[in-house]
Amino acid sequence: MSTGDPAGEGLAAALIQISAHAERIGGLDNRESEHHEEVAASLRALAAEVAALTNQAHGIDEAMVRHTAILDGLEGLGKQVETLADRLATMNAAGADGAPGYQPLPPPRWWQLTGADRQAALDRLAAWAEQIYTPGYGRLAAALPPCWREHTICLFTLDWLSELWSVLYLDPDRDAATLAAQAEWQTRLLPAAAEQMTLEARNCPHHTRSRPRP
Repeated sequence: MSTGDPAGEGLAAALIQISAHAERIGGLDNRESEHHEEVAASLRALAAEVAALTNQAHGIDEAMVRHTAILDGLEGLGKQVETLADRLATMNAAGADGAPGYQPLPPPRWWQLTGADRQAALDRLAAWAEQIYTPGYGRLAAALPPCWREHTICLFTLDWLSELWSVLYLDPDRDAATLAAQAEWQTRLLPAAAEQMTLEARNCPHHTRSRPRP
């Protein structure tokens, strides 16, 4: 509707355009606000993913550290095993004079041995007792009952005594551990073994029938 005033009509048209622009600007603001919220949500999700990946990376790093520590421990254990194997090989190897280290004999099965086999095992113990035990260990050896061949416990005892003595004293080399073992054998094991054999044969029929030892 025309008012007949060109200036008024121009002002009205300008106001209409301004209103239309304002509506468009409002729509743009709403879309930008929605877009901002979408971007913010995307950023929050991305941050959560980054945090999860960071935690996983830390977990992987910790697992790698544990794995490395385990490998280092296994490497150290392998070195210890190698060192122990070398020491055992050295103990079993020939000495400086070419004499081999003593290797213990298989244990006699006294409960099964009979005849010539039993006699051979008895002769071996008797030889050690006559050549090493009696001349070397004084009153302890003098307490060995003369009927020791008739007592199985004496046979077991003399067997390990003679073999352990051979391991400790026939090896051409000696280190601190061997020296400590020799002291243990003489001060603790030997007196206990001698007393055990003496008590076993005390007042037994074999002992009373045998002639007293000089």
